[in-house]
Amino acid sequence: MAAPSQPAQNASDLFVRALEREGIKYIFGVPGEENLAFLEALRKSSLQLIVVRHEQAAAFMAATVGRLTATPGVALSTLGPGTAAAPPNAVGGLCQS
Repeated sequence: MAAPSQPAQNASDLFVRALEREGIKYIFGVPGEENLAFLEALRKSSLQLIVVRHEQAAAFMAATVGRLTATPGVALSTLGPGTAAAPPNAVGGLCQS
């Protein structure tokens, strides 16, 4: 007998499922070409993407959610300058914890 066919999964699908299992509800970030597979996995999940205009805002919002809910806050960034913009808030949140 043939095994039941399951839809193909990629790393983004597995990562989003892991976030769901950890109780994450929101992801703050900037969509871009570099993270399209991840965005597609988010679209099929229970997670809510909150689109922001700047990566620093995403990091700040994720840090605030983490503090208020005692669950990890998640920020999504694009490649290049966006990646360099987010860490100051993320590091600051870790240092204050």
